[in-house]
Amino acid sequence: MCVTIVVERIKKELITMNTTLVYNHKSMRKLINNSLCFTVLLAAVCSQSLLINNSLFASEAINNGANIKQYNVEEQTHSLTEEKQRWESMLRQRYRNGAILTVADGVKHIRMVKYINSRPVKINIVEVNTKINPNIEIAPQLASTNLKHRATIRTIANRNNSIAAVNGTYFKPQNGIPLGTLMIDRKVYTGPIHNRVAMGIGKNEYKMAQVQFNSTLKAGRQNLKIDNINQPRMLSTYTLLYTRDWGQTSPTPPKYGVNIAIQDNKITAISYGSTPIPENGYVISGPKVKLEPFFSARKIELDIKMVPEWENIDHIISGGPYLVKDGNVYVDVTAQKLGSITGKNPRTAIGYTANNEFIMVAVDGREHASVGMTLGELARMMKGFGCVNAMNLDGGGSTVMYVQGRVVNNPAQRGGIPISNALTISERTRIAYDKNNS
Repeated sequence: MCVTIVVERIKKELITMNTTLVYNHKSMRKLINNSLCFTVLLAAVCSQSLLINNSLFASEAINNGANIKQYNVEEQTHSLTEEKQRWESMLRQRYRNGAILTVADGVKHIRMVKYINSRPVKINIVEVNTKINPNIEIAPQLASTNLKHRATIRTIANRNNSIAAVNGTYFKPQNGIPLGTLMIDRKVYTGPIHNRVAMGIGKNEYKMAQVQFNSTLKAGRQNLKIDNINQPRMLSTYTLLYTRDWGQTSPTPPKYGVNIAIQDNKITAISYGSTPIPENGYVISGPKVKLEPFFSARKIELDIKMVPEWENIDHIISGGPYLVKDGNVYVDVTAQKLGSITGKNPRTAIGYTANNEFIMVAVDGREHASVGMTLGELARMMKGFGCVNAMNLDGGGSTVMYVQGRVVNNPAQRGGIPISNALTISERTRIAYDKNNS
């Protein structure tokens, strides 16, 4: 408005001066003065206008930002609602005759009975959808900090604040040593046996493959392949690695073999019998001809790797045989040297779907009310549940499932036999709450 008044005033001055003498110096001086005033006033008005517009623009940007944030929250809520609806619908299709119970957000427990050749089979299933609840953590757990221990599934689950669990990989009955690959929180406790299948578990993904141990002992130009970690000796020619997770002392070396204890990259002992394992070190046990070149080494390094080298995988648990591979029934009993576990038996299995839902199953057997399953029947059932990859875990007398404080299946021994390890499902927010209130 002020700008308009000044402009009109200048116009009038120009008209007046045009009607008089254009080259009159006084008129020219007056015109220049008025022009300068106009310029100053116009600049002031424009600055004020710019400040007002910027303020309005900033306010609008803030409001837009708030609207975008609110939209994102609403979009996430909408997506979560859609995912819940999709999953609930899928569960009803997948387990048509089952009773579906909610354990926690994103965790369901299903109880059902199938009839195979008119014989009943009782089945307990736990299915997990981490897209609905990213606080859910699936991880194997040991019975104790030492590998040579066993405990009931209730003890293992309670110690880890787990809401659900099943028995894990095979183990040596005499002492509880897990037989096969076991990695927890990226720490390798035991290595593979017979190149058996294993499942890798990450925060939002799962992998399945036949896993190999690929580790090397290095000293200068000397390199020695390590065949396994914390496993019983299978061949006298193998070179094995033992850590304090195995126990206080290593096994005796094979015939014509030797043990070397290593701490802080240096040899601390050379022994032909059972050897104390350094607290922050390890023992290498193998043929003397292979280890002797390292006796005088000033610095020894150990490189532990698994093949495949999975990214974003925190835990690995092995089993065998395969049940479903890349969407097809695939039971490689002979290749994984598991011919002794065929026939109808109690079974434990794990797998995952194309939508990344995790499924674990316990099948009761060896009783009139539930006759158990063959590996083929188990494989077909896991495929029917939508698994793109699935594998068998330890079964028979070891098969046990725990949900919300109790054993939900019917193992031969009430509560289940003491086991070496378990695959557990926990809710991180719950763990934090329990710790804060303990």
